[in-house]
Amino acid sequence: MRLRFSWPLALLTVFLTFVASAEAGSRTPSAPGATVDFSNLSDGDVVPPGFTVRFKVSGMGIAPAGSEIENTGHFHLLIDLPELPDLDQPLPANDHIVHFGKGQTLTNLDLPEGAHTLQLLLADYAHVAHDPPVMSKVITITVSGDAPPPADS
Repeated sequence: MRLRFSWPLALLTVFLTFVASAEAGSRTPSAPGATVDFSNLSDGDVVPPGFTVRFKVSGMGIAPAGSEIENTGHFHLLIDLPELPDLDQPLPANDHIVHFGKGQTLTNLDLPEGAHTLQLLLADYAHVAHDPPVMSKVITITVSGDAPPPADS
């Protein structure tokens, strides 16, 4: 059996491969100067077990996952994450990366007593970090049964 070479088929294959690779590696642009942070926590805070964490964003809006709206995203809370995942891929959901795909801007955490790191990361409609990424600095908090209840819980 002899195979025949087809230029149209070859060009179509090259084109589709290019489009697929470009889409797989592309990230949604973030708005210039956009930031995310914790509105009720700071680095070094001591918090009681079962505390509320509030998120804030500046320069972009919040939209649920799946909503492809320019200059929006939804929060992901990184807890005790040893290293960032590949930001060109959708963020996995696990004990260290908590998704807030409904557009939530706060959560209640019940972490074991001791030191913990927290960081916020905004991601697009497909759970992929923006380009450049919109993320907070890593903060360290300590959960302690002796901590007074927060004033804004």
